[in-house]
Amino acid sequence: MEIMGNDMTQLTCFKAYDIRGQLGTELNEDIAYRIARAFARFLKPRRIVLGGDVRKTSPELKAALANGLRDEGVDVLDLGLAGTEEVYFATFHLEVDGGIEVTASHNPIDYNGFKLVREGSRPISADTGLADIRQTAEEMNIELQDGRDPSVPDSARGQYEQVDTRKAFVEHLMGYIEPDKFTPLKLVVNAGNGAAGPVIDAIEQAFKDKQIPVTFIKICHEPDGTFPNGIPNPILIENRETTSKAVLEHGADMGIAWDGDFDRCFLFDEQGRFIEGYYIVGLLAEAFLKKEPGAAIIHDPRLVWNTVEQVEENGGRAVQTKAGHAFIKERMRKEDAAYGGEMSAHHYFRNFAYCDSGMIPWLLVAELLCRKGGPMSEMVGERIAAYPSSGEINLKVNDAPAVLKSIEQQYAKDALDVDYTDGVSICFADWRFNLRASNTEPVIRLNVESRGDFDLMERETQRLLEAIKAL
Repeated sequence: MEIMGNDMTQLTCFKAYDIRGQLGTELNEDIAYRIARAFARFLKPRRIVLGGDVRKTSPELKAALANGLRDEGVDVLDLGLAGTEEVYFATFHLEVDGGIEVTASHNPIDYNGFKLVREGSRPISADTGLADIRQTAEEMNIELQDGRDPSVPDSARGQYEQVDTRKAFVEHLMGYIEPDKFTPLKLVVNAGNGAAGPVIDAIEQAFKDKQIPVTFIKICHEPDGTFPNGIPNPILIENRETTSKAVLEHGADMGIAWDGDFDRCFLFDEQGRFIEGYYIVGLLAEAFLKKEPGAAIIHDPRLVWNTVEQVEENGGRAVQTKAGHAFIKERMRKEDAAYGGEMSAHHYFRNFAYCDSGMIPWLLVAELLCRKGGPMSEMVGERIAAYPSSGEINLKVNDAPAVLKSIEQQYAKDALDVDYTDGVSICFADWRFNLRASNTEPVIRLNVESRGDFDLMERETQRLLEAIKAL
């Protein structure tokens, strides 16, 4: 098959932070091959780690990536079935030059994609190399035979090796908790038939080895690329019922659910109630500050009051930065922050190469639950009552900058503070809101919170929605 860069349309699978597209129309093995060679030409690596999620097309796309990398003389270390954070871990643990995870995370079943990192698991996004990789891939003109470039002699190709870093990965995870702080605990764990299942099994064994008294109730556990229980995306309300019911049925202390590549986890209290990511940031900040007093904690500006209060009450330093993994990671490095959290369920850890993890958060929250001794609903309920919030509301608009400007003009004149860290945040004595535009679609995102007044939060949210819809 001939891949003609000049005759092809642009590669629409390239997004701001990763590569993601519909199979057949936007992404296939030939495109994967070109992306791999473009990645190698950009990074000039010696060794690259590859991993893939459970989707049926992930093995073949991973094989195409391996061929492209090897044809550029790059050695490939294949992790097999792995979550995104396992690629992050292997990249820094093995001290290789970069990594690629094949995943479409929570996208529909007919999608797939790639997440790319360089040495030290540093992110590669549109402004740090992804645009260059895209251009090189689009311009590439190679005639493939059996999935590889016949002009590259075998002697010039990189080597291929299967590696297993899961044991080392789990040992790393166990370093975030203190086994003797755990009391008997029952956890419902919902892997969503994604890549999390084998890691949960390995953690369960590590708990047994250390005699940590935790019982795991596993649902939707076996990896299955047909997703018989639906695409794992617990951020959608309709996808939470299975975990919630299992928590109640088994009398569990907490429920945990993951997306397909398990770089995000979502928590439920013992009453089966879903806990918004905003309040998890505060819990993780508290957990870290018990271990590292005085540490800097990074947060985004969408919802802030609860996080700042929990950080300061526990002797930490709250630092605000723009939402998005590239901004969070950059600021964490600058501040030497122990932890950074976003309300979107992305949680970042200094000792994890500043990368996000869906395994570290629930381990820390489970330990904190044991330390405090009370039920999860009480621990979180106090924070929700203190700072009720709207959750993120997404609204389609024709002109996002104009909407932001108009809302600012309507509200800023009576505000105590106006902040432009990310979009516009407008603060009053008893309530505040953040309004920001999406980087990738014609959408604005609204978040509202109040100081202990749920009715006030709801009223002001409705007023804002009406004002936005009137524009």
